[in-house]
Amino acid sequence: MTGVQILFYAFATMMVLSALMVITVRNPVRSALFLVLTFVSCSAIWLIMQAEFLAIVLVLVYVGAVMVLFLFVVMMLDINIARLKEGFISYLPVGIGIAGLFGGMLAYLLYHMDASDVKTKMRSLYPPASKPADYSNTEELGEVLYTVYVYPFEIAAVILLVAIVAAIALTFRRRSNTKYQNPDVQVAVKRDDRVRVVKMDSEDKK
Repeated sequence: MTGVQILFYAFATMMVLSALMVITVRNPVRSALFLVLTFVSCSAIWLIMQAEFLAIVLVLVYVGAVMVLFLFVVMMLDINIARLKEGFISYLPVGIGIAGLFGGMLAYLLYHMDASDVKTKMRSLYPPASKPADYSNTEELGEVLYTVYVYPFEIAAVILLVAIVAAIALTFRRRSNTKYQNPDVQVAVKRDDRVRVVKMDSEDKK
């Protein structure tokens, strides 16, 4: 086993363990930090697989932007951890059922897969052969994405657009128990609307 393969298995093990910690740790801040470790391990694996563009995008977009937003939201919301623990047991059977369903699907696929296909898939996990200097994995990724997987790509884009529209619609929802401010009314206010001078007779102090 070469040094590159040792690094591959080390980062893969780290990624799996950190992903398990994401869903098992009860503290949301620590869960987000373990998710950052998962992304970093995945980007290291992509670097070993000579997919530099995907590794850099994962670090810049998810670790540098999305996870910072997650941590900011988690810290600002002041999540009540004790309240989250109350519903954990009630959802545990559903989680076990979903995990068993996915495990059964994986077992079914592995059982009906030929040994040659398994060897081919396992061989594809190893680092590929070195590419020439003018090779661009970004160009190859774009060519495959917009030719072979163009329809799934467009469907994913439509789903994300619907999610964005739904999130915007939820923010504009009027709530009866929330006070709103109208900037136009605040700018057009006059002195007499805010201050009223009342004349009173002076009183003699004895």
